[in-house]
Parts: sequence; structure tokens; C-alpha cells
Amino acid sequence: MSDPKTAKRGGPLAGLRVVEMQGLGPCPLAGQFLADMGAEVTLITRASGPADATDINNRGKASIALNLKHPEGLKAAKALIARSDVLIEGFRPGVMERMGLGPADCHAENPGLVYGRMTGWGQDGPMSQMAGHDINYLGLTGVLNAIGTADQPPIPPLNIAADYGGGTMFLLFGVLSALFERQTSGKGQVVDAAMVDGVPAMMALMHSMIARGRWGEDRQSNWLDGGAPFYRSYECADGNHIAVGPLEPQFFALLVEKAGLPEAHRSDQNDPTTWAERRADYAEVFRQKTRAEWEAIFDGTDGCVTPVLRWSEAPEHPHMKARGTYVEVAGVSQASPAPRFDRTPADVPAPPPAPGAQTEDVLRDLGYDDTQLAALRADGVLT
Repeated sequence: MSDPKTAKRGGPLAGLRVVEMQGLGPCPLAGQFLADMGAEVTLITRASGPADATDINNRGKASIALNLKHPEGLKAAKALIARSDVLIEGFRPGVMERMGLGPADCHAENPGLVYGRMTGWGQDGPMSQMAGHDINYLGLTGVLNAIGTADQPPIPPLNIAADYGGGTMFLLFGVLSALFERQTSGKGQVVDAAMVDGVPAMMALMHSMIARGRWGEDRQSNWLDGGAPFYRSYECADGNHIAVGPLEPQFFALLVEKAGLPEAHRSDQNDPTTWAERRADYAEVFRQKTRAEWEAIFDGTDGCVTPVLRWSEAPEHPHMKARGTYVEVAGVSQASPAPRFDRTPADVPAPPPAPGAQTEDVLRDLGYDDTQLAALRADGVLT
């Protein structure tokens, strides 16, 4: 297997140099996506270690282990950042400044650097120094209150909404926007990507419906929150589940036809006063057949009824297999790079490197010779 540092990678971001500071959650995923698209992503990690093929967020990256508390370690990090286009970090505000790698420090060496900062609460504000996780950011934005059943507390939607939707995606959007602007100004800038900013930005549709009086604050009472009987999941005869989502009347008509529902339901599909009773009625209907039977009934139609698959089943679904949505890297099943490009397609991802595996290669690229490397290792700079 080729070394992820030295191998020539394909993709639309080939030639882009990114430094990623080791962290958790949304920042590593952002680095993964950049590497997937061909960027040369170098991870600055705290210590060397064994390779781990299950560390999917670090696939396709190079890894350099430096002691940033040592002046020579800091110097090496600054040299790496000075030749890069982008730096991304996910620490609390002020941590990078205290290390001597804040925006002012880095821009003094590299004025064109795009400096991406990923936090939950943002770089300022009264909560900026507090710890938090996806569930907390969703709670503060009003989104968590809308998720779940009416008779139970709100349910966290894994950690995809704030960490990855409001976090990773907005960090990437900000970084790529700043790179585009740099083509005109020649200058880098700081991108403040905060999950509490990104999550509300994704809720424009809900904010519109609230403003129009078409979305209530009670859970499971609205169009898209499981309140509507035609937009929710139902248990099948075999204990598996089916996802039902024909919002448009022409698609709902197919649900009525294929599932054998009363034809009269087509006339008052969007009348909320009927929803509670129909949820129970539809649940009874879908319990009459297995998931596979329902899948066969709706296959190839616009009825918007599809199986709810388990993690292990998803890669084996015929549509997923046909598109190659999942790929196996070093024996580990994972998602293929997305989105897809017709002229500059992404390569099959390289496996994650061992932490620190490319330390000497990267430093040699920066001009360090064998004598200097030996001295750095002896002084505890290379960890």
C-alpha cells in the first residue's frame, strides 16, 4: 500500500496543502473529506503509535508527531504551516494562541493562510469557554426540542446534526469560501465555524414554516417530525421497519393504492386532526407484511416507501452496491468519498497512517537533514 504522504492523490483538491491539529469529532471529519478530495492533509499529532485501520477519519492523511511544548517542535509546526494553504483546529478559544500557533502567529509567517476554527459555542460569547457536545448545541438552538415522540423527552439524533451538519460542513464551507476569496485578495483569513451558528442556518425551512404558522412547538405534531402518518417509520410483521415519506399528493396516492389504505384519505391528507388516529391505523396495516414484502410492493414506484436498514445491511443493498457507496479499506467497511466528480474523481481512500508515521518524511520536505532529525529525536521533539 502506498504511503499516504508520498502517493500522488487524485481529486478536485489535489495540490491543496492542509494542516490539521489532532482533535475529536467534526474537525477530523473535515480533514477526512479534504483528504478524500485529494488535498494533502498533514495531521499534527501528540505522539507516535501503531496504525489502526478502523480510524476512518484519518484515512488518506499524513501524520507527524511533534512535542509542541518544545521550542523546536513549535518551530517545525510553524514551518509546516508556513508552506500550507489551510489550517484547521477544533480546540477551545485561546488554546492555539497559548501554544504560539494562533492566527496572528501563523499569519505572520503565512499571510495567505486560511485558518479554520471549529468549536461548539464559537470564538466569543458568554458560553465560549464551556464544554459541550452535539446534544447541548442542539438544545440551545431549539432543534433538539423538536425531535422525538410527544410523550417522551427529546431524543438526540446521534451526533450528526450539530457535530457534522452544523460543524464539519460549515467548517468546510467556510474554508473553501475563504480559499475562493483569496484568489482575488491574495490574503488568508480566520473562519469561525460554530455549531450553534451552523445548526440554525440549516433550519431555514422550519423557520419559514414557523413564520407562516405552519409549524408548532409540540413534538410529533408537524409534517416532518413524525406527526404526519405519511412521514414516519412503521414496524413490519418480522420486527423490521419501513420508512414512509410520500409528502406530495401524487406520491401519497401511490401509498394509498399500494398499501390498501382508504381512498378517502387522499382528500384530507394534510388535516392534522386526522393524524393521531391514522398513525395507529397505518401502524396496523404495515404490521401485516414483512419488510421484504413491503419493499417488493413499492420497489420501482414513487410511493416513497423504503426499508429501514441496519448498519450491517446498508452496504449490501443493491442500490448501494451498484453505486459503490461503500468501500472496504484495509478490511474495514466505510463510506466512499462524496460527492462525485466526472473529470477529477477522488481515488479510493488510502488507509489511515500510524500516528507519526510520516514525521521524518515531512520534516525532510521542510529542509531538515539526518543530523537535525537525530538531534530532534534525542531532545524529545519528535514524539
